[in-house]
Amino acid sequence: MTDPTSNSTASGASPSDIDPSPVSRRDFLRSAGALTALAGVQAILPGWAQAQPGGAQAGLQPLEPTYRDSRRVEYDLTIEKTSFEVAGKRATAITHNGTVPGPLIRLQEGKEAVLRYTNKLEKETSIHWHGLLIPNQYDGVPKVNYAGVAPGETFEAGPFEVRQYGTYWYHSHSGLQEQLGHYGPLLVDPAGGTPFEYDREHVVVLSDWTFEDPHQVLANLKKGEGYYNFQRRTVGEFWSDVGENGFWDTLKNRLMWDRMRMSATDLSAVRAPAYTFLMNGHAPGANWTGLFNPGERVRLRVINASASSIFDVRVPGLEMDVVQVSGQNVEPVTTDEFRIGTAERYDVIVEPTEDRAYTVFAESLDRSSYARGTLAPEEGMEGPVPEKRERPTLTKADMGMMEGDMEGDMEGSMAGGMAGGMAASGNAASEESGLRPPGTLPEPVMHEPDETHGPAEARPPMMTRSRLHEPGIGLGGDGRRVLTYDQLKALDEKDEFRAPDREVELHLTGNMERFMWGINGVEFSNADPIRIKHGERVRLTIVNDTMMNHPMHLHGQFMELENGHGEKAPLIDTITVKPAERVSLLVDGHEVGPWFFHCHILYHMDTGMARVVYVEPEPGSDEEFHYDHPSIT
Repeated sequence: MTDPTSNSTASGASPSDIDPSPVSRRDFLRSAGALTALAGVQAILPGWAQAQPGGAQAGLQPLEPTYRDSRRVEYDLTIEKTSFEVAGKRATAITHNGTVPGPLIRLQEGKEAVLRYTNKLEKETSIHWHGLLIPNQYDGVPKVNYAGVAPGETFEAGPFEVRQYGTYWYHSHSGLQEQLGHYGPLLVDPAGGTPFEYDREHVVVLSDWTFEDPHQVLANLKKGEGYYNFQRRTVGEFWSDVGENGFWDTLKNRLMWDRMRMSATDLSAVRAPAYTFLMNGHAPGANWTGLFNPGERVRLRVINASASSIFDVRVPGLEMDVVQVSGQNVEPVTTDEFRIGTAERYDVIVEPTEDRAYTVFAESLDRSSYARGTLAPEEGMEGPVPEKRERPTLTKADMGMMEGDMEGDMEGSMAGGMAGGMAASGNAASEESGLRPPGTLPEPVMHEPDETHGPAEARPPMMTRSRLHEPGIGLGGDGRRVLTYDQLKALDEKDEFRAPDREVELHLTGNMERFMWGINGVEFSNADPIRIKHGERVRLTIVNDTMMNHPMHLHGQFMELENGHGEKAPLIDTITVKPAERVSLLVDGHEVGPWFFHCHILYHMDTGMARVVYVEPEPGSDEEFHYDHPSIT
């Protein structure tokens, strides 16, 4: 695998603030429409969100470069506490240049960039550039890449060459600051054109806001299972299940969950009403609006910048063409809905032909509430808000059980793994390594009855298997097409696609009742790094032994998701791993240094679900890295 580059055979040229060149009418509309819409956000904000002395501004604001020429662009951010209003209530946010989300940063592939930030907080802060291929010392994780930025200090990331295109974002990696608004969008325009056409774009940043101190939220989660579970099963649901499944089966089901000291509705660590879900900094009632002209192809760059929420996104009345995932081009997939895990990004194109408003609807996985906005041909319009769907419950599949309907699912999973293996067979390198061919699905694996990974693991599933073909809990069965990971195929060609040299298996472990999280039963503070030799190709197999979804992110490089499509394996930097799921990804040891690998549910990460992946320098190299761990010398 090589660094991702743009497709030079594209039909349209991307807008650039750095290197102007002649463009077609469609390219001009795309560029002008996107920038005009962003620049006009101030005009369409409700009165409470207008910038005021001491008040944070909601909505996306494009950041003007401090300096730019034909080869280089520089941006400056100021991080400070600012008064902020959400749904009519005042609070204090951590802002970048006074806005939530932070301002939109736009870079150009193939150019140089400098990203500076000044800390005006009373505590240390940091910025991680999520998804960027960036020199290790600029990645922005305290004690892993650098010491962090002390109060009153300025840190300069760069200059560095921008080596990719796509949709990304930035956020704090200091404590729980991200929950307080410390995040913003970042886009990279391709050096060539895009392989898909569109007339304008809107960036859609999803997030969650709480009026509680995030440290108190974490303390509450540690008090006991389901502190924020306001959606427990009721007596009425019990008798409804009796009518469907019979009294004894229903009673056995309830007793099983009681023995595990868990609830079948443990879907999210925190949910509404403790959370208010935001779209571009706006609560649902504020109605963020993105404009279009009927007949235009509109690109939505959807970023999940939440602290711990997973959303199901749809635009009722419009189908969506998924064209990028994790900032990288994929073969277009037409769908009606997609699930976006914390920190993931999906770029979709919609084509509204009618002169009316459409709702951009992002419903939380637990169905406790939603973020929403409107696509409209003019300001002041609102699309209808869909009815909330029923709250789903965890099933036997989420425990890796084999009973009932599970047997058919398992046979399908095994067949899928075998088919993928056959499709990519004949790879000589794979025969040498003794591992299955690259790009194929992992086979189902039974857990041994007494196999656990320490006190941080409550109860492992009976079986783990590939679930990439499943839409996820609460989705499907309603007539809507739902995007699944197994539909994704990389659009850009790879220079090479070789077999892995070895495999590393990591188990995501946790105890919901005690709110303990780790990898292989070990919390981050006690864990040794995962070492990859320079140039080595490693299969990273992630096994979710918990009944929670975990969006796992590797800093500093892309991973190739082995989803049964061989060398078409898509490049991603974040993947949501379902309960009882086994996922494998290919990682190349090209980006040297210590890189953070973690669950992007903020409260899971903070309590231990993280490791460092250390890519060793070439033998004889004198490169040095700032990593506070005794095993790295």
